[in-house]
Amino acid sequence: MAYIKNLFDKNFLEYASYVIKDRAIPDLEDGLKPVQRRILHSLFEMDDGKYHKVANVVGHCMKYHPHGDASIGSALVVLANKDFFIDRQGNFGNIFTGDEASAARYIECRATSLAKDIFYHPKLTPMADSYDGRNREPVLFPAKIPVVLIMGAEGIAVGMSTKILSHNIIEVLEAEKACLSGKKFHLHPDFPTGGLVDVSDYRDGNGRVLVRARLDTSDPKRILIRELPFGSTTESLINSVETAAKAGRIKIQSINDFTTDTVEIEIKLARGVYSEETVDALFAFTECEQSISVNLLVIHDGLPEVMTITDVIKHHAGQLVKILTKELELEKRELLDKLHQRTLERIFIEERIYKAIEKMKTAEGVQKAVMEGFTPFLKEVGSRGVSPEDVDHLLKIPIRRISLYDINKAKAEALEIQARIKEINGHLKSITAYALGFLDGIIAKIKANDELGKGARKTKVGLFDKVDVKEVVRRDVELKYDRNTGYLGTAVAGEILAEVSPFDRILVLRANGTYTVMDLPEKAFVGAQAWWIGVADKEVLGALVFTVIYQEAETGYPCIKRCIIEGWIMNKEYSLVPEGAAVLHVDTRPKFSFTLYYVPKTRLKITRENFKAQDYLVKGLKAGGVRLATKEVDRIETK
Repeated sequence: MAYIKNLFDKNFLEYASYVIKDRAIPDLEDGLKPVQRRILHSLFEMDDGKYHKVANVVGHCMKYHPHGDASIGSALVVLANKDFFIDRQGNFGNIFTGDEASAARYIECRATSLAKDIFYHPKLTPMADSYDGRNREPVLFPAKIPVVLIMGAEGIAVGMSTKILSHNIIEVLEAEKACLSGKKFHLHPDFPTGGLVDVSDYRDGNGRVLVRARLDTSDPKRILIRELPFGSTTESLINSVETAAKAGRIKIQSINDFTTDTVEIEIKLARGVYSEETVDALFAFTECEQSISVNLLVIHDGLPEVMTITDVIKHHAGQLVKILTKELELEKRELLDKLHQRTLERIFIEERIYKAIEKMKTAEGVQKAVMEGFTPFLKEVGSRGVSPEDVDHLLKIPIRRISLYDINKAKAEALEIQARIKEINGHLKSITAYALGFLDGIIAKIKANDELGKGARKTKVGLFDKVDVKEVVRRDVELKYDRNTGYLGTAVAGEILAEVSPFDRILVLRANGTYTVMDLPEKAFVGAQAWWIGVADKEVLGALVFTVIYQEAETGYPCIKRCIIEGWIMNKEYSLVPEGAAVLHVDTRPKFSFTLYYVPKTRLKITRENFKAQDYLVKGLKAGGVRLATKEVDRIETK
């Protein structure tokens, strides 16, 4: 048994780790989940400037992703609809209506130039074996911007989940610039569907936001929904409106969907109902307003970590500087290598060192002759000298190239290389300024190619007035009670107690001194001659003192108890009096007088007494009553 338990524990931990790190949670470094990273890697490998059939991309990606074509295809469509890193052609679905994309064989895509600028650098990308060991795939892309904030992410793993909202790409880049410059910055969510957002409780990416549809109420008899709240489609929003209408929470005549490239949902209102009085009900009872809880959980250094927006921006500002430094240093090394080779080639050809190998009969002799030929020029060659690898390179130069060698052109190329190396040295000395320039270049590129306004903010940030559901709902449902049969509800033929709403809860204080709080019933038995029935509103009940006058079960002596009903569990029965006691009177007036009449007995001189309820203290629900007299009560009269 111990072996089996250890086996299960080990396998579960491995499974949990795999789901968290390799399936559901994006990595902080490049903001991508593994399937998204593999899709982009496939697009970079296949890139020839032309569009590729999505089916071909999916097939290519299956070399790296072990979970089949369906998961790759759906992830590619979602990534393409973000409109940043995949250039699409064909029907990729509609984010407004929720319509699905066409089959993979009919649609095409390719990597955007922005994706190449942000992610693509094979020489700096760490690689690992694919799942079957036949190919190499990127562990992480060296992303230069906080992609996780731009695209957002959502995923459920084992014991944890992430919900990261998307942000405006220009604002994210400006925030990264501000961080590099040591300035303050603030970021708010921005959604592709537009709408409105209240970020007062956003808490830097780990709180919640309220999102709303953008409504046009200029026509008093018609409401137009122009933009959707995040997380909704036209279909789901229309369904929520129809459900609210069937429940009687809003009154509409019809609802029509005219959405194409932009959202337009028309709600025609019923007779006698107007736009201004319906807006709050739409926010309260439909998807026109939603509350979204956010949790910025990412994989950081191989472990899941909850971070803030500020943390992510600061991390990526530092990461950008590191990546750009590595790129410049790599380019500098390559240029120095190239300059070294060009120098050797120039000397090799210009000084006719190749003539020295004509008399040599062995490979060793050839190599020695070339190395000795460079001896007078070692100062010009520099500290690197001439290696056997350099000699091999020189010996592979074709005769045609030697005969057509242009010394002036070679010197001009060397000068260009030296100028670029000097420029790189300047960038390395002021790397922060270089990073700011890089971000400015990305911003300018986005704005220059932004025909559809992808860089513009779509969601308006504002502060919403809280909609109280109880205030929005009309209290037009009659609550009735039949004192003889003891039935209470909206479908009972009896005395009308009050007009209530479908969301009200009802408190019933029965004849025996017990009380219960229940949802508004259609027909429920509560007992005949109940003392008190009303809406269980804590604000109202908190200001209401219940005075209960009852008779002890064993002695028949009268007692008084004054209390406030402040809390309850739904449908649970509570008692205000001891078991077996008979309730004589219940009152909610703060002040009143009452007279007790005692049972006539021999030697009983006082047969009645007057009392004032306000003379007795208000105590807790569980406190016992105060005995009024040591005489058996016959009846009570109140004034």
